[in-house]
Formats: sequence, structure tokens, C-alpha cells
Amino acid sequence: MISNITRDDIAEYINQEFGLTKKDCNDFVNEIIEEIILGLQKNNIVKIHNFGTFKIKSKKSRLGRNPKTKKEVMISARNVVSFIPSKHILKKLNLNFNE
Repeated sequence: MISNITRDDIAEYINQEFGLTKKDCNDFVNEIIEEIILGLQKNNIVKIHNFGTFKIKSKKSRLGRNPKTKKEVMISARNVVSFIPSKHILKKLNLNFNE
């Protein structure tokens, strides 16, 4: 069981399934990821049919605490990426719970 899937793992799978060169497979995977990033930068949202939706969410600055020193620090405002899986994925993940 794989706990983390890397770009190389995806490229290797494409290579084995379709027989493309490893360089072409790596380029293909990197291009897909780059398109997702560009879509998020441009539109703040990227929807992939039957997979899910990536969204940019803005977090406000807030007061946090270092758990080791207990010292309060200001955490700066930033953007984060959230992922919402599609109904198709959720249905596949929950097949065993419906039996």
C-alpha cells in the first residue's frame, strides 16, 4: 500500500500503461500540475470532473502560540489550497460502508 504518491510514481504508472518514454511521462505529469497551479492563480478555483475541486482560501492573520515556549506569535495572512473530492470519488471511497 502506497501512503504517498509522487510525481515519479504517476509518471511510472503512465509509462507502464501506455509505453511512453519516462521523460515524456514526467513532462506530462509536470504539465498537468503546472496547469492546476496556473488555474488557481488565475481563477482561484480548478474543477476536475469526477475527481474534485481545488480552491484558494484566504486566511487572515491571527495570534498563535509556540507550543514549546508558550510564546505568542503573530501568524501572517496567507492563501491556502483546499481540495473537495467529487461525489464520484466519495462514492467509491464509501462503497464498503454501504454494505
